[in-house]
Amino acid sequence: MNRRCFLAFAFFFAGLALHADAQQSAPAAAPAPPPLVGTLAAHPDWPAAKNPGDVDTVDHLLASLYDVISGPAGKPRDWPRFRSLFLPDGRLGVIRPETPATKDAPARQGDAVFLTPDMYVARDDPYFKTHGFFERSIANRVEEFGNLVQVWSTYESRHAAEDAQPFTRGINAIQIVHAQGRFWIAGILWDDERSGVTLPDKYLK
Repeated sequence: MNRRCFLAFAFFFAGLALHADAQQSAPAAAPAPPPLVGTLAAHPDWPAAKNPGDVDTVDHLLASLYDVISGPAGKPRDWPRFRSLFLPDGRLGVIRPETPATKDAPARQGDAVFLTPDMYVARDDPYFKTHGFFERSIANRVEEFGNLVQVWSTYESRHAAEDAQPFTRGINAIQIVHAQGRFWIAGILWDDERSGVTLPDKYLK
């Protein structure tokens, strides 16, 4: 082998060695950061909407909410569908008014009870196994700004769909957000009509 060929081979193999060393010493690519706590991406196991038509508009979302919790005693509720209407960190809250003592019950302080969707299921599923419950909206006042929606939804609740009169009425204050091409319930807070607290006309139309 002449000197020129020898030098060419030497430079070639030296280049291979340098390339291999560079690959071994190059830092590994940084792993993708985990999703931010509280984001939708941080809840990959949360059920997706079973029916896209449940969540494509505010009206459909509200109709689905009332539909999924309503039914005769013993009818299994579609709880995956129920959960899918909410953000994973959504909340449901009932306002309990202060009540004076009666001959049948002690006095009760006012309170507010907040539940996750799973806590609501655990609390109310046993009740629905033995009691009929039908709730419907009779008027919705909807206000929107950007991707934020606030609905004051006036409701009537019945034990049977054919009952002439509801056993209670009230207002669901529902916060909704629009994200990832659909609507989600962020929170519901409700209070019932009662003696001294009557639904005003503006929430009945």
